[in-house]
Amino acid sequence: MKFSKLYAPTTKDAPKDATLPSHQYLIRAGFVSQAGSGLYNFLPMGKIVFDKIKAIVKEEMDETGAQEIQMGVVTSADLWKQSGRYDAFGKELCRFKDRKENEFVLGPTHEEVVVDIVRNRINSYKQLPLHLYQITTKFRDEARPRFGLLRGREFTMKDGYSFHEDEVCMKKEFAVMEATYTKIFTRLGLDFRAVEADSGAIGGSGSKEFMVLADNGEDDIVVCEKCSYAANIEAAKRAKKTTTIEAPIADLAKFKTPNMKTIEDVCQFLRVDAFYSIKAVVKKAIYIDKEEIVVFFIRGCDTLQETKAINACGALDLVDAELDEMQKVGLHAGFIGPVGLECVKFYIDKELREEKNLVCGANEEDYHWVGVSMFNFKEERYADLVAVNAGDTCACCGESLYVTKGIEVGHIFQLGQKYAKAMGATFLDKNGKAQPFFMGCYGIGVSRLVAVMIEASHDEKGCIWNKQTAPYLLDIIISNVKDEAQNAYATAIYEALTCEKYAVLLDDRNERFGFKIKDYELIGLPYALIVGKELEEGFVEIVERKTLEKTVVKQEDALSKIRELLA
Repeated sequence: MKFSKLYAPTTKDAPKDATLPSHQYLIRAGFVSQAGSGLYNFLPMGKIVFDKIKAIVKEEMDETGAQEIQMGVVTSADLWKQSGRYDAFGKELCRFKDRKENEFVLGPTHEEVVVDIVRNRINSYKQLPLHLYQITTKFRDEARPRFGLLRGREFTMKDGYSFHEDEVCMKKEFAVMEATYTKIFTRLGLDFRAVEADSGAIGGSGSKEFMVLADNGEDDIVVCEKCSYAANIEAAKRAKKTTTIEAPIADLAKFKTPNMKTIEDVCQFLRVDAFYSIKAVVKKAIYIDKEEIVVFFIRGCDTLQETKAINACGALDLVDAELDEMQKVGLHAGFIGPVGLECVKFYIDKELREEKNLVCGANEEDYHWVGVSMFNFKEERYADLVAVNAGDTCACCGESLYVTKGIEVGHIFQLGQKYAKAMGATFLDKNGKAQPFFMGCYGIGVSRLVAVMIEASHDEKGCIWNKQTAPYLLDIIISNVKDEAQNAYATAIYEALTCEKYAVLLDDRNERFGFKIKDYELIGLPYALIVGKELEEGFVEIVERKTLEKTVVKQEDALSKIRELLA
């Protein structure tokens, strides 16, 4: 492609709301244009990158035997009502009516649609397993679309759905997809980790996220310093916390603790380490049809992990409870404890199970219990509630954990029978009995990966594309287009490489050399060939974008050297 013909409107200025390098550079370098809040159009170079990523995803998916289909972006609301997600999904689900008042949604995901495609068509276990996937446009009405392609409202995903006769078969396909995703992201040249994750609105019994490690990552990832354990902060687990501080030995007794409503005040007054105290975190749980106050009990030295708390109580969301709301249900703020608490629903962190010699609120103004033992609570009260922090101990190998940043690029789920049961999708098993399908779900953010490539590789000058995804591999820069010798030499190299099916760009624009170099650095193609006044002495320069190192080569050797680099 000749740059004089390429539509790539580069600019010095980034959008005012662009805080991440990928958002700034993709717009400044002419890869995408913004059409509205969270809405983007791919320009020619952006489309080439997008297609390269899409091709890698498709090749690896087809290799597994998965079959590509195409589902509509517009989905009947009835399907979402059958699954129970029409109300539960929240405001991110874009709902609308047609002229006949029929209800529809713009699909952010397609579990309901694919179940409808399969039910009443797959009737026997002999037709299983089946894996269908698509690469298509989705829409999620984000409340705060930001970060460019990383969190837009309209986006392109590869989403696949598998159907199985039992859990064993489902888990086998889950493992196949984990291996396939590993191949995809390796081929893209990304530094990534597969991490344990929370299943969120998709649901299911287990899931893993694929996170690209990046300084500007939107998610915190807990990683072991020694073994392969890694997890999203929302799903991270640790070995049970211990301490060398001696426990306060005391018989169960109630102590007056006037106006001492914080863990720090109580522990200082009673001369007890926070490890041996119980903290009450009061939240208002939001459900589809109601709201209620819920209390979560954790160690005084720990922090509540809100996603874990949401999963424990089954709420759609949790918000802080106001003081008057606590008083209305009979709670005494600052003096709340699990012993004898009956006025509200409550949950206890599992690390407190069967612990002794603890301090907690007495559910009475200005009083705390000392010497509490956690033996008489029902098993359903306990849940994993605490946030894992750097320095906590790995439950797998006993080494220390650390926290880093990552960007989610893929997510795989074991859905189980959740959607099939809700939507009445069954098959006849080996015994001739009707059974709901076991399902898996597997997603990759294809359009998001365009931005992730830049978040993973850029500098202060612009993008740094790798050879796997670059729109062009080489930028041939003519320093002075009025120089016939420079023009002839550059054009000859360009035509030779083009004939050999290399994607190269010839910068034949009548612009200053400095302007062209800045565009090259901003766009970020892997290599540049600079054809300048040194050609008179028989030399040209090859530049590697990643390091900006220049190599001077003889003009007759340039073509073979470039072939080596681009191979």
